[in-house]
Amino acid sequence: MPAGTLYRGREGMWSWVAHRVTGVLIFFFLFVHVLDTALVRVSPEAYDDTVAIYKTPLVNLMEYGLVAAILFHALNGLRVILVDFWSKGAKYQKQMLWSVLGVWVVLMAGAFYPVLQHTLRELFGS
Repeated sequence: MPAGTLYRGREGMWSWVAHRVTGVLIFFFLFVHVLDTALVRVSPEAYDDTVAIYKTPLVNLMEYGLVAAILFHALNGLRVILVDFWSKGAKYQKQMLWSVLGVWVVLMAGAFYPVLQHTLRELFGS
């Protein structure tokens, strides 16, 4: 690392990056969601075509990614609140990050089938 570099590539930096990236991804999803919902007033046929695209396996995988982004962003946001407002938060920030990641993995594993069942059925049958 060059001298004077603020970030050292440790857990805190990567959680900061992931928090910003997931926040931007969620923002863009909301922006697209507002636009595609507005299509119903402009052209109901275009809206129906758009909804048909949303039922494809690729978009379903993207929905799983959206769930992953929202869940990580929410859990990490709670960790950031604890770091900022709990007197011992900075001391335990690394342990809290690993706890957040553990809870995130468990919840994502639990969300796997409910979110992807349409795609799994389409690809592998009932």
